[in-house]
Amino acid sequence: MEVQTYLRRSEAARYLQERFGAYTAQTLAKLACVGGGPVYRKMGAYPVYRPADLDAWAEARMSAPVASSAELSSRRKDAA
Repeated sequence: MEVQTYLRRSEAARYLQERFGAYTAQTLAKLACVGGGPVYRKMGAYPVYRPADLDAWAEARMSAPVASSAELSSRRKDAA
């Protein structure tokens, strides 16, 4: 049986910063209120996050690999 690891919000922010170079505990708290953040669970009064959910959320926010910034702007025009 696989053991799940759950991270408190400050630990989740540290995890995202180490893996992806972004996001603070304050940003995660705001996103938990307004929406758009990673899924979380409540353990009593505390929100907890699974690393796999953090990874999936961060990966979904990234663009496809590009070789230049020009590729990003042309992809945005194609999507519109």
